Amino acid sequence: MRLKREASLLLIVDLQAGLLPVIDGGDQAVSEAGWLGGVAEALDVPVWLTEQYPAGLGGTAPGLLDALGEHRRWEKVHFNAHAETEFARALVESGRHQVVLCGAEAHICVLQTGLALLEAGYEVAWLAEATASRRHEEAALARRRMAQAGALMVSADMVAYEWLERCDDAAFKDVHRRFLKGRSARPLRFF
Repeated sequence: MRLKREASLLLIVDLQAGLLPVIDGGDQAVSEAGWLGGVAEALDVPVWLTEQYPAGLGGTAPGLLDALGEHRRWEKVHFNAHAETEFARALVESGRHQVVLCGAEAHICVLQTGLALLEAGYEVAWLAEATASRRHEEAALARRRMAQAGALMVSADMVAYEWLERCDDAAFKDVHRRFLKGRSARPLRFF
């Protein structure tokens, strides 16, 4: 499966201010999700955020919100975002069948959401450097489980270049100037 921008949606799960201080790699997850969110906005790919019990865990991390332009925010009580009726209905109505998935915690809310999306017939791409848990080992285990279930393991660069498809148009020139040009030297840890 190749990712197509007209078929894709970026779903960022529960990167919330009250949870991130205990997440191994939380800062990188926020940075990478925000970076890909900026690329998504430039290419008209919808960006959705979820928040699990924001009264207790706080809202989405301010740094992530600062990096994003237009997005849709969903509060949820289920660990699996797709179990929320309005979310599932809106996803169908969006017409998007590829979900690029990231967030926290990898082995709980992100995993359960990803498995449910696969069960519902969506193609799921697991954004490895932006999906984290309190313990690195649990994030790695969740990634392996998602791969076994049929999700693709991807990096933000893979997604961006697949969405772009070519280098000879205005979209590439804009995204390259704003997002890609200064990115290659940054060290990343893949969870």
